[in-house]
Amino acid sequence: MNRRFIGIEQLDYGKNDSVIRLQNVIGKNIEKNDELIPSNNYDQTGVSKDVKWQGGGSFTYCELSKANQEYIDKINETKDAKSLLKIWKKMQDKAFISYKVDIKTINASIDEFEKLPFKDQKRFLIETLDKNMLYVPYSEIDDVDYSISDEDKKLNHKFYGGKA
Repeated sequence: MNRRFIGIEQLDYGKNDSVIRLQNVIGKNIEKNDELIPSNNYDQTGVSKDVKWQGGGSFTYCELSKANQEYIDKINETKDAKSLLKIWKKMQDKAFISYKVDIKTINASIDEFEKLPFKDQKRFLIETLDKNMLYVPYSEIDDVDYSISDEDKKLNHKFYGGKA
């Protein structure tokens, strides 16, 4: 159909994920998060049905490198309060904390934090993070702290029209 577009998706919707839907439109197996996802059949809905699409084509799939989102994931996966305190210590050194947060005040009142219900502790820690820094900005991909591969840097520079 000679279409070109850029699709952006922030969430993983499981079987309705945009990558899986695109894979079904072209009818090819893809690799997502180091897992091979087989194409079961060609999509026969929407415009694919209208034009009697028989598959074909390609797409490139990329994911953003996580910054603060990494901490949110860890907080959400944590099963105990002791582990949350370990994450909090790492966050103070490596995460982007909101400018509204006074780390010294929190640390001075850590006993109050420990008295909170576990789900509130999780919510509190997530709220301390700067949500504008969930992912690594393009301007920071050369920072060694993010460990962005040379291949990913090259792709980003090419995409944004910078040095390749």
